[in-house]
Amino acid sequence: MKKIGLTGGIGVGKTFVAKLFHQMGIPVFNADVEAKKCMVSDLELIKNIKLIFGNVIYIDGKLQKEILASIIFSDIKKLNELNALVHPVVKQSFLDWCEKQESEIVVKEAAILFESNSHIGLDKVICVTAPENIRIQRVQQRDNDSINQVKSRIESQMKQSEKEKLSDYIIVNDGVELILPQVIKIISQIS
Repeated sequence: MKKIGLTGGIGVGKTFVAKLFHQMGIPVFNADVEAKKCMVSDLELIKNIKLIFGNVIYIDGKLQKEILASIIFSDIKKLNELNALVHPVVKQSFLDWCEKQESEIVVKEAAILFESNSHIGLDKVICVTAPENIRIQRVQQRDNDSINQVKSRIESQMKQSEKEKLSDYIIVNDGVELILPQVIKIISQIS
């Protein structure tokens, strides 16, 4: 089984590309969705999160996402502590998930693939890219954020150019180049 990473900065269209892989019969593991799931279902993880952030981070068993976001986006140390707890759990979930797949290729979609060292153990990495103005527009439409909020989120992430350098393949999602032929070409090269 070939394990392929799919990454890229906010607003590049990773999820759209992941859906194409899925529609082509290639199983896709969404690490960001899985992380959120684990943070509300994995009892050991919940216990450890409470140790760092206090019991107020869960009220009646529900994760207080707004409180957590306000803490981690203003304190890089707390963000790193949270990532150190969550990433090993998600990595194990991915490995368990892989064992249940029968496909020759699987895709792991993760926004912070390199930042979390989640690319280690993968066979290849694909980076989705788009011009910054298009990324800002997409995120504004999706999240109703201001231009400054979106730019701030982009600046808080690893530079897109750095992700591209670390990747084996690039998919350009600029609204001009067709994506499906790029995906098909990469699959044929990986197979």
